[in-house]
Amino acid sequence: MKINLLLLILYNLLLSSCSPENEQEYIFFLHNRFLEEHNLNEPHPEYGVAEYREIINAFEKENFKVISEKRSGNVNVKDYAIKVNNQIDSILSKGISPNHITVIGTSKGGYIAQYVSTYAKNPDLNFVFVASYRDGDVENIPEINYCGNILIIYEKTDKLGVSALKRKETSNCKIKHFKEIELNTGLKHGFLFKSLKEWIEPSIKWAKRNYDGA
Repeated sequence: MKINLLLLILYNLLLSSCSPENEQEYIFFLHNRFLEEHNLNEPHPEYGVAEYREIINAFEKENFKVISEKRSGNVNVKDYAIKVNNQIDSILSKGISPNHITVIGTSKGGYIAQYVSTYAKNPDLNFVFVASYRDGDVENIPEINYCGNILIIYEKTDKLGVSALKRKETSNCKIKHFKEIELNTGLKHGFLFKSLKEWIEPSIKWAKRNYDGA
């Protein structure tokens, strides 16, 4: 009887260790255009220094494995999205659940993330698009098709980011979870240069599948 009980305990521990809730969680962070052509310590003339390292650290403190790089030069959005998709496929091939992978992009990085969503066509991946939708995008970039769990974050005083509901309505992939957050920091487009809790915290909650609490 004791041996059977021990075996049952070991079996339950094994199941627990294999549970998706104990999988490594990943964040792909894609920064904005400014850092492509400037070094990390060079300040933007209006928005100051981009807090790239601080943003990465905020995600890592929550035990995410962060995959990110400082892009150099004016990279092609579509080509870079294919590169990220290949990285995601590599992770998925290890048995990681798609909803343990989140792609977060700010400004141009957000457009790259939208193409990742379009190419991956995986409704279980998580995405956070920050300040990366403008009026006219549906007409000007018709090929983008949202797919996945989508969180939109934009700033009220930023002319380069607005509600993306129109894009959601024109996307033909089933979107299980969709939410928009309008901030009002007064920082215009500069809000995404900073490691602000206003956009970092809901991004983390989304990546942890807390879709209602984000």
